[in-house]
Amino acid sequence: MSEESAIPSAAPTLGPRRPTGPRRRWRWGLIALLCVWAVTGWYYAVRPLPAGIRTAGSWTELPSGDLLFLRDLTAADAYGRPIVEQQIFERALTIIHQARAFIVLDYFLFNDRNGGAAAAPLRPLSAEIEAALLQRRREVPGLEVLFITDPINDGYGEYPSPSLERLRQAGVTVVRTDLDRLPDPDPLYSGLWRLFVRWWDALLPGTEASGLRATARLLNFKANHRKVLIADDGGERLVGLVGSANPHDASSADSNVALSLSGPVLQPLLDSEVAIARASGLRVAFPPVARTGTVVSERDFLAGRASRAQILTESAIGGALLERLAESTRGDSVDVAMLYLSDREIVEALIAAAARGVIVHVLLDPNKDEFGEERSGFPNRQVASELVAASDGAIKVRWYRTHGEQFHTKLVAICGPERVWFTLGSANLTRRNLGDFDLEANVAVETSRNAKPGADVLNWFDTLWSNRAAAGTEYTAPYEVYADPSQGRYWLYRFVEGLGVSNF
Repeated sequence: MSEESAIPSAAPTLGPRRPTGPRRRWRWGLIALLCVWAVTGWYYAVRPLPAGIRTAGSWTELPSGDLLFLRDLTAADAYGRPIVEQQIFERALTIIHQARAFIVLDYFLFNDRNGGAAAAPLRPLSAEIEAALLQRRREVPGLEVLFITDPINDGYGEYPSPSLERLRQAGVTVVRTDLDRLPDPDPLYSGLWRLFVRWWDALLPGTEASGLRATARLLNFKANHRKVLIADDGGERLVGLVGSANPHDASSADSNVALSLSGPVLQPLLDSEVAIARASGLRVAFPPVARTGTVVSERDFLAGRASRAQILTESAIGGALLERLAESTRGDSVDVAMLYLSDREIVEALIAAAARGVIVHVLLDPNKDEFGEERSGFPNRQVASELVAASDGAIKVRWYRTHGEQFHTKLVAICGPERVWFTLGSANLTRRNLGDFDLEANVAVETSRNAKPGADVLNWFDTLWSNRAAAGTEYTAPYEVYADPSQGRYWLYRFVEGLGVSNF
């Protein structure tokens, strides 16, 4: 027997072979990459907004005459002819033309693209606002104008806005909001975007036709969604407009609401706007003003001669609304008029309020129209079905009858025996709008039932809800017209809302 045959052979190995060499390095590299992707997505999803942007201003008392409820309303008469009533930008133009020291504007959409014709005639709102600003700059050469806007208006850098460029040339300070400073709502896409796409953004092919660069940024699903105008009143007071309407031609037929208000209540919002501009690269102090206002007695407040107001932005909006809903009791009423309703905490709070005996009326856009294109009904039809079913019919839902335009309103009113609390502005009741992912601005008002601001809001809502109109106009339709009990679409809504991949 040879020497080699005398050496016992090695015992056979059991189970899968462990990867060695290149295969093992590739596996560990992939694990490391996934970890970096997860950590990056998580970090940018939970990091806070830049300092000074989110605010919950102090309650400020002011004469009820300093609060003016405004609405734009589009409907159709019995023959299908459009009926259009507009107040919001008439007030905006007045504020611009009386300013002598400064004007601050912050609008999500500001362009003349019409996006497909709506049933109602479109109005050249962007050109009207541009012309008013240029005219006022010529009349008052020392007037400081700051215009903050979302980068969607120049295609995220792909196709510069001619209107914004003309304003720049006229001496207006135009600030394109740096959305990269905001938290990201979708950690899965955010991790990829932050690691791989953002660094090569400038090299991506981008034109108005291709839209590759714009699409890559748009998929991050966040925006400066505010609709704000603040100026001096030609004297020593602040005057402003907070609402849901954009100076955007394709949106000009939408139904909207806004509040015109004056005095020191606007100072926190003015400070917040300056913080957005600074976070987006503005290095000058603007505007260097501080205004004073009138203090009103509690007696005047209770008599309806005065009200109190508070500025709320971003997550402070949802926080204040949830607090008020939790305080509502049997016999109170809650009126919701909204373009999008999907936030889980708000939905559950409405169901809980109805269970306590609170009267809940929800008026929603049917989510079937958007800039001339047909939508699927997401998410309102799914949420409406849940509200009705979960409350056993106690929550009443109606739909605004749109005809190519949108019911773009964002308003909630809570009414007790003596007082009315309401909030309106840019914020939809969605995870993105209430979760610090989008920049939002609302105003909250508390007033007695017989004061004009609260009475105007309640009368407006009741007119739409009850179809109290002349000439056979029907503003709203019953819940059954757009009811969607599909469980598949409901759980799809829950998935996209929770994951942050929705465009609402």
